[in-house]
This record gives sequence, C-alpha cells and structure tokens, in this order.
Amino acid sequence: MRRRTVLTTALAAAAAAAPGVARAATPGPSVTPAGTTTLDHQAIYFVSYDGLVNNNSFQKNGLLTYKGHQYAAWYTADRNAVVGRRALGASTWQTVRVGHTLRYDDSHNVISMGVSKADGRLHLNMDSHSDGFTYVKSVAGLMDDPAGLGWSAGRFGPPQSTLDGLALTSRFTYPQFITTPEGRLQLSYRAGVSGNGRNALAEYDGTTWTALGEWTGSTGTYTSAHGSSTARNMYLHGIDYDRRGRLHAFFTWREQNAAVMCASGGLTNHDTGYVYSDDRGRTWRNDVGTVVGVTGGSDRVSVTDTGLVVDPLSPDHSLMNQESQFTDSAGRPHAIISYVPGRFGQCTTDYVADRTAHGRAFHLRRTPAGTWRKTEIPVPLHSSQRTRLVLDRYDNAYAVFPYVRIAAASAASGHTDWKPLYDGAGLNAFGEVVVDETRIAQDGVLSVMYQEKSTGTTPSALRVADFRLPS
Repeated sequence: MRRRTVLTTALAAAAAAAPGVARAATPGPSVTPAGTTTLDHQAIYFVSYDGLVNNNSFQKNGLLTYKGHQYAAWYTADRNAVVGRRALGASTWQTVRVGHTLRYDDSHNVISMGVSKADGRLHLNMDSHSDGFTYVKSVAGLMDDPAGLGWSAGRFGPPQSTLDGLALTSRFTYPQFITTPEGRLQLSYRAGVSGNGRNALAEYDGTTWTALGEWTGSTGTYTSAHGSSTARNMYLHGIDYDRRGRLHAFFTWREQNAAVMCASGGLTNHDTGYVYSDDRGRTWRNDVGTVVGVTGGSDRVSVTDTGLVVDPLSPDHSLMNQESQFTDSAGRPHAIISYVPGRFGQCTTDYVADRTAHGRAFHLRRTPAGTWRKTEIPVPLHSSQRTRLVLDRYDNAYAVFPYVRIAAASAASGHTDWKPLYDGAGLNAFGEVVVDETRIAQDGVLSVMYQEKSTGTTPSALRVADFRLPS
C-alpha cells in the first residue's frame, strides 16, 4: 500500500509538471439567478437623502449569514423594527418584532446587525442620525442553535438607549458591527455630525461592552484650489478584518466649509484614503506602515497626516462617501469609489444631476506588488447613489450597482476585464441595495436585499434576490 501511494503521488506530480498537460482553469466571474424571496410585502417607504431606510448600502450587515441561517432586519409599514431568519435555501422567512418603532422619516436611521461569537448573541443597533440610538440583543446561544431555539420576541431583550449601560455619545451615527478573529464584537460609529465628526470603536467581549474611544480627528486645515476648511469628518467605505486578522478601512474626507468647492451644489468630499490596524483597532497605520493614530489617545488619524491618500481627488467631482470595500484571499484591500470623471468637466454644480448623468464607478485595489491600481468600470451609474463590492472564493470581483445591476472582473486579468453580467430587469428595484457580505464564503451565493420602487410614502415589497457564484 505504501509503494502504490508513493507511485501514484509521483505520477500525479509528473503529470502536473509535464508540458502540454491541461490543468483545470480557475473559473472567471459569473452570476446565475437562484430565486427571490419576500421579506415584507408592505415595508415602509419614503425617500430621504436620495435613499430608503431599509436599503442604504452603508447599512453594514442589514443582511448576514451565520451557521447555515440567514438574517435580515428592516422596518415594516407601521414602522416596527423586524428581524427575519431563514435556513439557507429556504423560500420563507420567520419574522419577529423587537419592540422598537422608527422615530423619523430619515433614511440614515438604518438597522445594523452583528454576531458576538463569544456568546452566540445577535445584536442590533438602529434609528440614529447624529442623536441617540436604540440597541437590542438576543439571548445567549440563539445564533449557535437556530434549530433548537425558536424564533420569537421572547428571545430578544428590551430596547436600550445604551450598550448595556455604556453611553457612547449624544451625536451617534453609522453603526457598523465587525467581529474580531477571537470572536469579540466591535461597534464602529461616528461621534459628531457631518463635516465635524470623529470615528470611534466600542467592544463586547461576551460579557461587557467597553468604549475603546475615538481614532480619527476632525481638526486641521485642508486647502483646495478654491478655499480652506478647518473641520471635517472621515467617512468610511467600510471597516473589515481579513482572514489574517488585519483590520482595513478605506475612507474619504468631507469638509465642513463649502468654500473648498468650485461651486455650490456639489460635495465637499475629497481624496480616497486607506489605513489599517494589526492590533484590533487600537493603533492605526498608513499605507507604508507608519503609525498615524491611536484609538482613545490624543494622536488621531488626521487630514494633515502624510501617507493616507491612495487616490487623490479634489472636491470638484462629487466623490461619493461610504461606498464599499472588501479584502481578497491574500488579505489585499479592494474598494469601489465613484465620482464624475474630469472628461465630463472639472466642476460639478449639482451632485445628484451630475452623478446621474456622468458618474462612473472605479475599482481601486492593492496589487501583489504592493502598488495601487484603479480601473474604471464601464457601466454608467445612471444614479447618484452607491455601489457595493464583493469578491468570490476565486477573488473575482463583483460590483452591485443601484437597481441590482451587476458587473464583474476576473482575478486572472488583474481585475481589468470588467463587464456587465446582470441588468436587474424585472426586479423594479428602487436604487441602492444591501448585500450579504458573509454568505459568499459559506455557500457561494450572493444575496442582495432590495426594495421595489413606489411613490410618496406608499409601502412596497422588500425582497432578497440570490445569485449563485462560481463554485
């Protein structure tokens, strides 16, 4: 038996090395529609800030997968916060109301979810825009034993205005849950307001929430070709751990002073930056590894720090904030950014109209050589809104545009061969979508949550479309 095994291994190695012997090619990108399920036939509908409260693409983990089940969160027509659950592949969802009603018609007030692996709880943070938030968590073990623990309101604790007694800030926005490699749960958020805010982190160890503190600064002087600004906030395109434990964050700056723009009606956003942390968000480094900020300390990531910008752009092109990011199997960071390219003019005067008419999305990524490369995706935005980015198990990249249009590029090409794969026809989707960032690794399916177009405040259907990716 030993001799046969050695011989078989040797023959296989020789065949792999022999010229002209065909190898199985790594699949390129593809999407195969795999069905659509309905979360709510009558979900709340109102348009504010060009978006919907149930489908803002910066709503990290509005849809997530964990241990064979998928979870979704949204607001019903009567403003109740709801969480749904289904086994992967199931056509129906179990739903439960968690005891909170949406306060304002503000699309910022999304619901974000996270899982604390240390104790198997589901966490929700919702209904905040530069004010207080509502926090709800499940009983311990609910996420670890979905077959044994029923899906009911009794599995969730009461709504809170703190994190189990930990008060963070009276100016809270953009909750994003992320899980550390050790299974702790972190909450990223903005303290302050648009144009004058700081990013911060809190952490849950399975028992207690702790405030780690702020890690970005809002002060310092930024000067454009038109004027200066002395206050701003960093808008994250995302914040994610790769499989090696590095925490990545792309961002853009938004200035408070409109004098930095060439004309009113645009956006004061400028530059795409990148930082990372190798100690679970305690210390932040720029692209070349220099420490540029310490969470909870006096040294914070600032607009005046060197080495932050990986793609420079002035405030004159309506660069969108909070677009999207992902990391590949080698831990290299990728991002989608979008703006009006200079070939359409050097001064946007109405960011909605200009982005809709001329906006383009770009794929920005670090190459194996350590340099940065940007490729324009040849799909007009036809929207002022954001695009989502995901990578499959072969590192092919997929851009999910507003209206559930999907384009993709292969890893084999160095992500330069972008092409449309799906046009969203027949879905009647409103605009931005929420993607399940966690499901792809589990069963190779891209799930997209979208809401159908409506008018005024007439409720409409909220659905999840599934697409099989290469296996």
